[in-house]
Amino acid sequence: MVDLREVQLFSKLSDRNLAEIEAQSVVRSYSRESIVFYEGDRGDYLYIVIEGIVKLYKTSPKGTQIQINRFEAPAVVGEYACFERMPFPATCEFVTDGKMAMVPYEFIYRHLGEEDFSLEIIKSLTSKIMVLSALIHKETIFSSEAKVAKMLLENSEIFSKLKYNEVASILNLTPETLSRIFKKMKKEGIIEVDRQHRVFVLDPVALDQVIESNKIKTCTNCLADFKKQIGME
Repeated sequence: MVDLREVQLFSKLSDRNLAEIEAQSVVRSYSRESIVFYEGDRGDYLYIVIEGIVKLYKTSPKGTQIQINRFEAPAVVGEYACFERMPFPATCEFVTDGKMAMVPYEFIYRHLGEEDFSLEIIKSLTSKIMVLSALIHKETIFSSEAKVAKMLLENSEIFSKLKYNEVASILNLTPETLSRIFKKMKKEGIIEVDRQHRVFVLDPVALDQVIESNKIKTCTNCLADFKKQIGME
């Protein structure tokens, strides 16, 4: 069991309370691509990633995955559904082999009267709201080319660490679209890819220009289009 103090949500709890939660938690192992819970499921636990990496995604009416975020251990997922007592708004899947600790809701609610604990809950939920806000902004404002350019500027190492189809999933693009954009950028001398598939940015100014010139999509109501895409309308 991971030290719960490494998880921000539990960092302020006393030794006694931490021991109580650990004693009541259930730890399960998962293999890569295993589903922890599906969008729409109801659960009785708060989930803590204690080993590995998970991704959260929604599925559009056409069956397309809209990836919301990835979390690497230690991390908490499912807070919103936990405290609202509602179905999970997204599917949780392991990207690697890993382990998940499941804390019964009743033990979480027991500590809600503690000021420090409640404050950490607010911080955790607020951070997830910021993630969702960034996702909506990215999906409704940036074009495919701009999303790739932004990723190259902010985290070019990810293209070397992950397979292209995994990066495409993070960007909510098809692998074919990502490949097409990469070919165009290589042809124009913006990036270079070596034999080890490592990506090097040669012209960051050009990437900035891609973001600037392609940042506005052609849709007339992008937010409505995005909500329809993920099945909210």
